Amino acid sequence: MSFGQGGPQSPWDPWKPHSRQEGPWTGDGDRTPDWAALAEASEARARRRRMLFIGAGALATVAIAGAVAVAVVSANGSDKTPASSSQGPTTDLPSQSGGPSFAPTSAPPPLDPKEFVSSAAKDKAPLGPDLLFPGTQLTQGDAVYKKGPTADTRTCSSAVQGTLPQVLDANGCTRLIRVTYTRDDIAVTVGVAVFDTEAQAAKAKGDADRKSLVRSLSGGGVESFCTGAVCRSTTNAYGRYAYFTVGGFTDGENVTEQATDVFRAGDDLAEFTFRQIHRRGEAQASAAATAS
Repeated sequence: MSFGQGGPQSPWDPWKPHSRQEGPWTGDGDRTPDWAALAEASEARARRRRMLFIGAGALATVAIAGAVAVAVVSANGSDKTPASSSQGPTTDLPSQSGGPSFAPTSAPPPLDPKEFVSSAAKDKAPLGPDLLFPGTQLTQGDAVYKKGPTADTRTCSSAVQGTLPQVLDANGCTRLIRVTYTRDDIAVTVGVAVFDTEAQAAKAKGDADRKSLVRSLSGGGVESFCTGAVCRSTTNAYGRYAYFTVGGFTDGENVTEQATDVFRAGDDLAEFTFRQIHRRGEAQASAAATAS
């Protein structure tokens, strides 16, 4: 029994259920499929699908990049390139163009107190033992020194001894003020030599040696001291003033290196003398500044 051919058959569609596969064929009678041709057709369809996927992915990437770019511009608030992160955040400061303006000013430099005690031309304030050494006693830390006799002479060499008379005369000393302070059995005399210039006072200090001594000043309840015993002396200068101290025991005992109280008393009186000369300069500098 054989089957008739019927009408023309529909072409085979691999994506349509129950469709029959026809042609291409190999040979004339056995109707065997051409597998190579079928594989080539399947590969062509697969390539088309890959191209579609790649194209869709590229479009999506472009869209995402565009969205990111819009987001960056919006975050910065402008279309300018964002600043590098190393620059840190920027802050908009308010403009000062509308604020008040002030004319530049400069305060005059303060007057130097030492300038007013460095020459007779500017050092015009009254001078005397009780002005340079006021009061009846001096307190330095826990030490209290009683003020004793004072002296003031225009003949500098008459109030000094050793090599100091020649030093003062050679450098033009015009006046010598002395004062004595005591504490217990210790006495110290301070001698302040006055010159016309700072240079003269500095040279007198440099010319003085270990034998350049101011004469101790006794009297008014202060026993004679440093007239034959070993005493301790100091020499210094500030401005147009050179100042000297001589200190020892009122009982005539020699001063040794162990006599620390004598050393301290001399240093205290020398420091006080320096401060008094400096204060003299401060007072005159303040008066000059107020007058100007």
